Amino acid sequence: QVQLVESGGGLVQVGGSLRLSCAASGGAFSTYAMGWFRQAPEKEREYVASISRSGTFMTYADAVKGRFTISRDNAKNILYLEMNKLKPEDTAVYFCAASHLSVPVDGSGRYSYWGQGTQVTVSS
Repeated sequence: QVQLVESGGGLVQVGGSLRLSCAASGGAFSTYAMGWFRQAPEKEREYVASISRSGTFMTYADAVKGRFTISRDNAKNILYLEMNKLKPEDTAVYFCAASHLSVPVDGSGRYSYWGQGTQVTVSS
């Protein structure tokens, strides 16, 4: 069973950038496809991006395509989310998650393990 801990959230102005990290322990990180999700106040959790086990294939939600980049370092057991050109609507708690599948998936139900989340606030 893998444990996930997110970090890197914070307060940033519109148009700014942040890089989130998700450190994995207790499991074989490279055997999991990984994803990022977010949840804004009073809204349902939504898919952001995902990446295959090897890091070769990535998928993104339309809302972040071209602004966010997901990546992973299997040697360090870390997942990243580089966020650029941030908008107020990106404000949310961001969660990383691990799936037993090998390919990127956008359904939260396909993920077995979740981190506790990190807050991202974009101020205008």
